[in-house]
Amino acid sequence: MKKILLYFCFIFLVSFPTSVFAFTDTGKSTVVMDIDSGRVLYQKNMNEKRLIASTTKIMTFLIAIENGKLEDIYKVGDEVLSMYGTNIYLEVGEEMKLKDLLYGLILRSGNDSSVVIANNVCKSEEEFVELMNEKARTLGMKNTVFNNPHGLDEKTQNYSSSYDMALLSSYIYKKSSFYRKVSSTYKYEVSSNNKSYLWYNRNKFLKEYEFATGGKTGYTPNAGKTLVSTATKDDLRLTIVSLKDPNHYQNHKELYEYIYSKYKSYTILDKDKFSYNDFLGNDSVYIKKSFKYPLTEKEKDKVRTVLKINNTTNYSNGDKIGIIDIYLGDSVIGNIDVFVKTKKEKKKNFFSKLFN
Repeated sequence: MKKILLYFCFIFLVSFPTSVFAFTDTGKSTVVMDIDSGRVLYQKNMNEKRLIASTTKIMTFLIAIENGKLEDIYKVGDEVLSMYGTNIYLEVGEEMKLKDLLYGLILRSGNDSSVVIANNVCKSEEEFVELMNEKARTLGMKNTVFNNPHGLDEKTQNYSSSYDMALLSSYIYKKSSFYRKVSSTYKYEVSSNNKSYLWYNRNKFLKEYEFATGGKTGYTPNAGKTLVSTATKDDLRLTIVSLKDPNHYQNHKELYEYIYSKYKSYTILDKDKFSYNDFLGNDSVYIKKSFKYPLTEKEKDKVRTVLKINNTTNYSNGDKIGIIDIYLGDSVIGNIDVFVKTKKEKKKNFFSKLFN
């Protein structure tokens, strides 16, 4: 097959407002990540391994929705008898839907809820933890190890880094609308087979910061205060993770304001407006998804895209025929596949052929 490599460069120029904002990061390990692109916008000791307390339950939630059904009814076993700390106070023999247990897991940080979920989704808590670690490896969480589904650390410990937890937070936020709904819920009422519950979200950051959209708190004496939060402002979706942070709510608020004062989400490639039709005759190329990226004012002149078409013959409608590399300076920050849309020729009748 004959292949030709064509390069087309485009420079995008945009303007952004500027402002000055100061903050003091009180966390031992902190990261601010753009949820959509994965770009790290701020970090301090982001790869340092630390105890993560109940922020563990974000992974517990993820494994549950990927391996269980929300409407399934789970029965409470003896596993709850060994749980202490924050609980929703389930009783042995009680029955509750998985979706309601997940609300109790996130809103009230129910340690008893976590072990009930683990022992019903899998045959044992150990098997469930294996799935947690397998998922962590899949997501690239290189400094993470789980030994339980709740985050208590007196007998077994869960370690991670702020960067790894930001990867997890970004992934589940993009993947699960149910997680977005649960983690942003302030009040929830539910009934099991033998009693009723009224839960308020322990994550006070939802009320303290107007752009907050969810997250999970955590605390043990050994881990200190931990917080994974998400926020959205002007189409820029961020997640912040701070570990061993004595002033976590205020710290996250100041970090969000600082980043929002510096960055703006910019649509570099828009799938609905993209067009380049000059080199394939009557055929055209298109992209299936847009590309957004957070940029500062100083970075606005450094963005460019390179369109590479490596197949200009022997293609069919809908084939991938190239790629667009997106650069910030000399670094590739992303790429988008390019596809072709062919224009079918109308069949000629006898008189048209005769005339030709």
